[in-house]
Amino acid sequence: MQLRLLRRSLILRLVGLSLLLLLIVQAAGFAVVRATIDRNARAQIAQALDLDENVWRRLLEQNADKLRQGSALLAADYGFRSAVNSGDEETIQSVLENHGSRIGAAVTALLGTDLELRAVSLAGNMEAFPATLRALVPPLAAQPQGSQIAVMGGVPYQFVMVPLRAPVVIGWVLMGFPVNQPLADEMRQLLSVHVALVVQGADGTAKVPVSTLPPGPLALLQRQGVPSGELQTPEGTLLARAIRLDSVVGGEVQALLLRSVDEVLAPYRQLQVLLAIITVAGVLLFAVGTGLVAQRLTTPLRSLLAATQRLSRGEYDVPLEHTDRSDEIGNLARSFDHMRVDIGVQQTEIRRLAYWDRLTGLPNRERFREAVVLAIAHSTGGEPPQHPLAVLTLDLDRFKHVNDVLGYAFGDRLLQAVAERLRQQVPSPDNMVARLGGNEFAVLLQGADAATAHATALRITHSFEEPLAFEDQTVDLSAGIGIACWPGDADDADTLLSRSEIAMYAAKRRLSGALQYDASFDSASTQTLSLLTELRHAVEHHELRLYLQPKVPLHGQPGRAAEALVRWQHPQRGLVPPMQFIPFAEQTGFVRQLTLWMFEEVARLLADPRTQGLALRVSVNLSTRDLLDPELSTRLADILVRHGVLASAFCLEITESAIMDDPQRAEAMLNRLSEQGFKLSIDDFGTGYSSLAYLKRLPVDELKIDKSFVMGMETGEDDAMIVRSTIDLAHNLGLTVVAEGVETAAILERLRTLACDEAQGYHIARPLPVDDFLAWQARQG
Repeated sequence: MQLRLLRRSLILRLVGLSLLLLLIVQAAGFAVVRATIDRNARAQIAQALDLDENVWRRLLEQNADKLRQGSALLAADYGFRSAVNSGDEETIQSVLENHGSRIGAAVTALLGTDLELRAVSLAGNMEAFPATLRALVPPLAAQPQGSQIAVMGGVPYQFVMVPLRAPVVIGWVLMGFPVNQPLADEMRQLLSVHVALVVQGADGTAKVPVSTLPPGPLALLQRQGVPSGELQTPEGTLLARAIRLDSVVGGEVQALLLRSVDEVLAPYRQLQVLLAIITVAGVLLFAVGTGLVAQRLTTPLRSLLAATQRLSRGEYDVPLEHTDRSDEIGNLARSFDHMRVDIGVQQTEIRRLAYWDRLTGLPNRERFREAVVLAIAHSTGGEPPQHPLAVLTLDLDRFKHVNDVLGYAFGDRLLQAVAERLRQQVPSPDNMVARLGGNEFAVLLQGADAATAHATALRITHSFEEPLAFEDQTVDLSAGIGIACWPGDADDADTLLSRSEIAMYAAKRRLSGALQYDASFDSASTQTLSLLTELRHAVEHHELRLYLQPKVPLHGQPGRAAEALVRWQHPQRGLVPPMQFIPFAEQTGFVRQLTLWMFEEVARLLADPRTQGLALRVSVNLSTRDLLDPELSTRLADILVRHGVLASAFCLEITESAIMDDPQRAEAMLNRLSEQGFKLSIDDFGTGYSSLAYLKRLPVDELKIDKSFVMGMETGEDDAMIVRSTIDLAHNLGLTVVAEGVETAAILERLRTLACDEAQGYHIARPLPVDDFLAWQARQG
């Protein structure tokens, strides 16, 4: 549906836009043509009205000439002149009536030499004639060859006046004709122009006594009066030319000459209709042509759209159409097809990288999780589930040490060998071996219960008993293995993987090879993580407490010493032992803040006036993360300056494992700390994997024998021999020796016999708060 809508939309847009542009052009041309025709028609009508005006004026002049000729004929009549001379009024009246009736004059009058009316013949009721006569005579007498227009009873009349001679002027003959409908009809017949006479009365009203207009325009003209250029009527537009008649007596008379614009435009209207038909036909043809072109363009575009939808679904094996075209569409299709092939190759590689480990060729964590999810989904058909499964998570021991000593290339070969050995131990195609990351592997056993999982873990452990040989290097392998079974240990895949990993960490801590998940592992971890979440709050709200465990010299050396320890005074949980939060602080990196807090508190104690005379030296433990912090020496120096104490008042204790995690960086940091004046001590000596070569190079001042050896001196000669050898080794290297874990007086006495330098333990004193420690020191004198 979307494809069809998109196709239609694109075609409609192409056709619609093209048609819109064409219509705009055609409409603009049509409007220009129409305006030009209208303008030319109006110009043509204006020229015709010029001619009409000339003809109208000529008709009025001809009418005046006719009147003058009739008047002259009457004035030349001998009998009429004799009657005038003799004063025969009856004869004069009869001649006027007969002659006026013969030539169709509305007024025939005889005026005396004094221009007073002597006799008159009127055709119709002309009550206004006497008043009009007084206004007409003076201008007509002044211009005997002219004519005058007079309005009487709302009708315009044209008057002329000629002298009556015998041979001198014995009177005047006045004749008047109405300017009436025959004259307008004559104009209409001659020139096809409408004529209307508009008489403006003294009261402002307008009358149209003469008109050739139809009733509708005539009524409109009577209501509106003389128009200003054109008259808009229901029948059409009339262009008007107003001609004001001169020498008017008794009112204002204008002759309107009107021509219809529509009549002039009628021939052009047919041309415009034909042009409109041609335009519509052109638009239709253009629409069809554009639609065909758009269809030809959108067909390959639809193919490309369908290809993009296939690509979005991950289908990269269907080649594109229209790649054989030689135009731009073909180039686009070929480029898109090349892109499809390239994306397919890239996606194949991405999937391989996303789900497979490049080094070992095993599935990675994400692929392994999907396999566990699918296995659980396929096994949930019955109640209870018919096909249990188990997940084994294993982590190689001392792998980082192998990388550091033998190099990363050797470590990669070792991981490949481990992967191959695991494949051999889990050969079934239904099961899966995966590398989760680093030196951590996992095994999925389908249809396996806890007993089968333990048997597989035991088989893997036995396979690791055979060392791996690479050229001249032989490596002994061991691993901690965690087991979690579905559905007994977890309900879903993520929980199953998590609990298998928890069991693996528990197995590594207990050095027990393989362990199945137990709820006690998880509850302890959860409780510790909860405490760790509150640890930052503890530092900020001063919930941590500094404790000191005294060290005593065994051969009367000067000065006093102690080891600084931390305790957490939790507001709800009470005093939290360090073993419940220190290990996880080290894992998260928060141990750096704890070390700085400890160093700050010890520096504050050493600057306290109560300790000024004790010559106290305090040991502070450094973790692996502390040693690998490049800013450690700078941070400690700032604390020393802030409190005004000397570095020699500190002894920094470092475990062997912390040094061996990154020997080069650790050695560089220890050298800087030694140059600053700090005394350095190797803590828990004898339990790590350090070599004498490293020990000889490190700038240490002290060895601290692990308490496991010291406490075993009473029951085992082996531990006593280790203690004696360690003391002799340290003294031969110029180092002092501290024994921790002194629980009895017999152990203390034996250490003194073995020339141990210092001792600490519960027999001497437990870790004490600062005030109790100072009181203890005071009691010792």
